Amino acid sequence: MITSNEHARLMRLATRASLVVACILIAAKTVAWWLSGSVSLLAGLTDSVMDAAASFINLLAVHYALKPADEDHRYGHGKAEALAGLAQALFISISSLLIGAHAVERLSNPQPLAAETLGIAVIVLSLLLTLALLLLQRHVVRETGSTAVHADSLHYTSDLLLNSSILVALVLAGMGWSHADALFGLGIAAYILWSAIGIARQSVAVLMDKELPVEVTERMHELVCAVPGVLGVHDLRSRVSGIHWHVQLHLELPDNMPLKQAHELCDAAEAAIHSEFKRTEVLVHPDPIKIISA
Repeated sequence: MITSNEHARLMRLATRASLVVACILIAAKTVAWWLSGSVSLLAGLTDSVMDAAASFINLLAVHYALKPADEDHRYGHGKAEALAGLAQALFISISSLLIGAHAVERLSNPQPLAAETLGIAVIVLSLLLTLALLLLQRHVVRETGSTAVHADSLHYTSDLLLNSSILVALVLAGMGWSHADALFGLGIAAYILWSAIGIARQSVAVLMDKELPVEVTERMHELVCAVPGVLGVHDLRSRVSGIHWHVQLHLELPDNMPLKQAHELCDAAEAAIHSEFKRTEVLVHPDPIKIISA
């Protein structure tokens, strides 16, 4: 398992790389769109602008989320990631509406594209840079389990598909399919809006303290019940805050058990959960259970 310092270093590396890639693509796509007038390239440019804004917000959110718990935030600052997700969803929704409006206008008033070769070259560059970023992000997710970087990785995976569709649109437009560019732009706008809805739903789930998946909490229940001396578990609750999972449970122990032994079993129950779920912070409350002799 990596150290906390290495964990933080990898997360910051991933968020900074994401912002740098978005800024490079903004510059390249701006030139290509200005010279070609392509709606698909405008869609890609707008998406890259939103990527840069989202990556910047994500960078700030990760920086804040990595701060240790303090007197005002006893559970840490992890929910900053979810707030950043809501902001990203808003940015992406606005971009999709702008792209859709421009595509509809271009369908009613089609115009020939210029500088198709430059546009294709820019999209190929976008594909290569995005692929390199995804490889880095997946490495970071593998090492840290970061939900923020994982979400950003999913977003850039959709960008890979987006840029691939733009490439097809430019090639078709160059072959004389004049409406292909606007139609692809409209389809991309719909896809971006759908992605924004997904990001918003995930962020709201975290902010509303949605429980961990049932299979995860059931496995935690099994691990604790397997600790020798534990009679049972009830009221196991969970929620997510950034990269941390917070779990609390009531541990059923014999009512005549000495306090020191009860405390040791509480520690053992916490260690049992940590053995499989490293990111979990566990709060255990011992409940005395009267044992009736036969």
